[in-house]
Amino acid sequence: MEYEVLDLGDAPVTDLSEIDAIPPDLDVRPVGDLLGLERMRATVWYFEPGEEVGYHAHAEQEELYYVLEGTFSLKLGRSGETEQVEVGPGTLWAAGPEVGHGHRYVGDDRGVVLSVGAPAVEDPGLDPHDLDG
Repeated sequence: MEYEVLDLGDAPVTDLSEIDAIPPDLDVRPVGDLLGLERMRATVWYFEPGEEVGYHAHAEQEELYYVLEGTFSLKLGRSGETEQVEVGPGTLWAAGPEVGHGHRYVGDDRGVVLSVGAPAVEDPGLDPHDLDG
C-alpha cells in the first residue's frame, strides 16, 4: 500500500455479536482492513454503557488506544500489579506484549475508541494471569 484515504462515515460497521469466534459483542469499523494496512491493525470500537473489552494481553502485539468519545475505566498492568484509571476524550493509552489491559465504558451515551495494534499478526487475547512468571 502506498497511501489511502477513508472517511469514517464511509466505513461499514461490523457487528461482532454475529461472529461467534470474536468476543466481545461490540460494533466496530475495521478501518485498517479498509485502508489496506499490512503492518498494523486499526479498528474503531463503539460501546454502549457497561460494555467492555475484558482484561487481556497479547503475545506479540503492542496496542495503542485513543478515546474519541465517552468516559472509560481502564484496567492496566501485569497480573497482580494492575492500576485502575478513568479517562475521557483525547486520552491515549498503550500496552506492550504480555501486559494486561482492558476497558469498560462508564458513560451514559455512546463511547468510541480507536485502537491500533502492531505487528499485524493473529494474536488472540491471552489471560494475563497465565503469564505470571
